[in-house]
Amino acid sequence: MNPESNSIAYSQQRFAIRLSLAVGFLMLAGKTFAYTITGSVAILSDAAESVVHVIAVGFAAFSLWLSLKPADHSHLYGHEKIGFFSAGMEGMMIVIAAFYIIYTSIAKWMTGLQLQNLETGALVTAAAAVVNAFLGWYLVRQGRRSRSLVLVANGKHVLTDSWTSFAVIVGLLMVMWTGWLPFDPIIAIAAAINILWSGGRLIRQSVGGLMDEADPVFERQLRQALDLETQKRGLWYHEVRYRHSGTSMWVEFHLLFPRGSFIEEAHWKATEIEAALKEALPVSLNIITHLEPREEHDQTHAHLKSAKE
Repeated sequence: MNPESNSIAYSQQRFAIRLSLAVGFLMLAGKTFAYTITGSVAILSDAAESVVHVIAVGFAAFSLWLSLKPADHSHLYGHEKIGFFSAGMEGMMIVIAAFYIIYTSIAKWMTGLQLQNLETGALVTAAAAVVNAFLGWYLVRQGRRSRSLVLVANGKHVLTDSWTSFAVIVGLLMVMWTGWLPFDPIIAIAAAINILWSGGRLIRQSVGGLMDEADPVFERQLRQALDLETQKRGLWYHEVRYRHSGTSMWVEFHLLFPRGSFIEEAHWKATEIEAALKEALPVSLNIITHLEPREEHDQTHAHLKSAKE
């Protein structure tokens, strides 16, 4: 991406994060009010999710700022990996909130349930659910367009918050229709289990990114493009490696040339292949190629390996 495109993408991502933070504070205020007037543990669980959201968005804003800083002498590959830390932190906070919700629900159930003003609480929660649904959809969409793991993780969290709110509404309606108060903590616990699963997936995604886990879909696309471009030029390749940095992919591979190839011609062909890959694949790429002669390649490497041993 050129500097102008980077600037536009950063502005869009910064606006999305600020919008998420502003809506997060608004939702927290609304849900706290709803809990205060109802005493519903299900609404309390929803409010706890909003507390997590506000804290997580604050860290996400910092992560977004840091991830877009260019490489420097102390971080030679840039700062994009902070996105995986952000996703992992958000996942951990979701898990903590889920356990808090389960604990509070059981404690209130055992000590006695007292509910009131459920109609007003349900309306406030419904409004929060709708707003969060639209916000989550916007954040995920914007994150995928700009290849920002920070925005995607935050958007998925907001969508989880929205589903939690819808579950809470179901619980409140069941209480109002049947008069059986335990529906309230039961729905709260069910919502907590759901967000526990969501938090676990975010943590899993974070660990996979930090450990440079393989991506079968990307690898298939990469090898298809490499097969096409090398065959066009009568070349071969091997030693393909790649890793996700958060907003882009780093790719390495060896290009094998016939004996006697001129270095200028080999370099030009390698540059052409790199440009073709960047055009063909739907992600931002940083490519490193190593040029080698095909003839006697195996013998040369075997000799070097035995010399090291």
